Amino acid sequence: MGRVALIGAGPGADDLITVRGLKLLMAADCVLHDALVSPSLLSHARPDAEIIAVGKRCGKLSTAQQFINKQLVDAARKHGLVVRLKGGDPMVFGRADEEITALQNAGIEVDVVPGVTAALAAASSLKTSLTLRGVARSLTITTPSVGTGETPSTDLYLGTEQDTVAVYMGLRQAAPWAARLLEAGRNAHTPVVICESVSTPQERFTALTLGELPSFGTDQVGEGPCLILIGEALRKVANRATNQTGLADTGPIAANL
Repeated sequence: MGRVALIGAGPGADDLITVRGLKLLMAADCVLHDALVSPSLLSHARPDAEIIAVGKRCGKLSTAQQFINKQLVDAARKHGLVVRLKGGDPMVFGRADEEITALQNAGIEVDVVPGVTAALAAASSLKTSLTLRGVARSLTITTPSVGTGETPSTDLYLGTEQDTVAVYMGLRQAAPWAARLLEAGRNAHTPVVICESVSTPQERFTALTLGELPSFGTDQVGEGPCLILIGEALRKVANRATNQTGLADTGPIAANL
């Protein structure tokens, strides 16, 4: 019986995987990876390692989670070291609990290696702290996305004017949940930053306000994953963006801020 390591590959850039995660990837007999893991990162795996794509993308055709669980168990019974390579951090909207439970129920040893989650990578690219003395005392990570057959939630955590909110997998449902926040009294002028393909060469940021968010559609972004940051901690980003013209056509605003 082998063991399985759930590893956070980070938000996209190859060199944001941890040293521990990279060492395990290079030693693995078998690697099961998400759709967002780059081919260049997978090139660090052993030439003889079995590579299995188990892509999971919000709103797109994906491998069923139960089948992924079975693949992990089967691989651990065949190989000495199996790596499950996940985008971002395994413990943040990564379905890690389901995989860990399935492996433990099968008597398989499991290790978890943390990764850089997208919200923190976006803050680094923007050079803006998500918690800021006197402005933002907390960070909330939330999503309206739910399992198959469940109703997407519009009741995201409201927080206060002193909170920063990071919304994962939320752009497709942005209109109803953003409208719900406004109905609940959240300031329409609260800064919002749409973060696309964070840490990759395609990284792009769009600054707007909470009042403008309900009319911001998926047709205004690319194919990469999107994260939405909301809060007064982003006020400096919003102020710098207002001094630019043709923001959507000039590439990443981080390059000019």
